Amino acid sequence: MSQTQTQTMYQSHFGLRESPFNITPNPAFFYAGSERGDILDAMLYAVGHGEGIIKVTGEVGTGKTMLCRMLESRMPPHIDVIYLVNPNLDPQEVQYAIAAELGLPTHGLRTDEVQRSLHAELIARHSAGRQVVLLVEEAQAMPLDTLEAIRLLTNLETARSKLLQIVLFGQPELDQHLGLASMRQLKERITHSFHVAPLPPALTGEFLAHRLRAAGHAEGGALFSPAAARLIAEASEGIVRRINILADKALLAAFAADATVVEARHVRQAIAESPFGRRRRGLQPRAVALTGLLLLIIGGICWTILAATRNL
Repeated sequence: MSQTQTQTMYQSHFGLRESPFNITPNPAFFYAGSERGDILDAMLYAVGHGEGIIKVTGEVGTGKTMLCRMLESRMPPHIDVIYLVNPNLDPQEVQYAIAAELGLPTHGLRTDEVQRSLHAELIARHSAGRQVVLLVEEAQAMPLDTLEAIRLLTNLETARSKLLQIVLFGQPELDQHLGLASMRQLKERITHSFHVAPLPPALTGEFLAHRLRAAGHAEGGALFSPAAARLIAEASEGIVRRINILADKALLAAFAADATVVEARHVRQAIAESPFGRRRRGLQPRAVALTGLLLLIIGGICWTILAATRNL
């Protein structure tokens, strides 16, 4: 039986209309707790007021892509959203990619011709009362000169407003790049910076319940026991993607055991089947052993020095 078939069966078992813990970002499952709703509201405000470049950073799996999808879904009708999902572009290629996103022909055109076409299109949309927002994902993986080329696009403006608004989404390495002296002009153009932090352990149960409700779980008793939620919080380290993976596996384990509530034992089974769970368990005993060995070595050295001192 495939995993998809098994998920369909556990959905029926737990009274769900769909899988609650898919890792594909779905705005219907957006969790506004732990400042995520506040970040979204602030981004919408900043974009609506055309305030320079916006930056959003966070570790892998903390929910940046979900925020990106939510931002797009909440945009007012007069705002046109375009994406830049391939970070491995050189400065010339990035202009062709943006022009293509706007539906402009680029085949056979020189870079300067693409620039003029792009500028003319942005002016035409602005004159028609429209605003263009560029969402850049995986910005930390972009070559520095490509980031600089994107910064130069913010020079396209009228006397009152920018013709292109830019939102950068990236891992913490993006901040390291922006800290370089060569990137200071881009850094100074960033008017709003947001950081998506891991989910606090105390909110894990609330997060699980929110996802379950969005998937159709009726109000009533909690589907995950408090002990199960605590174990997921600990093993995931608050990384939302890990929480979803562990919760999904724990539901499968509970379904296989014909249980109506996910208990700690089901989560332990999920952790055992997860790569990051195995890594954590593998490192802890090794770390303890190395620490003990180091203490023995230091103790031996100290004893040798003390004995030598007494013999002098």
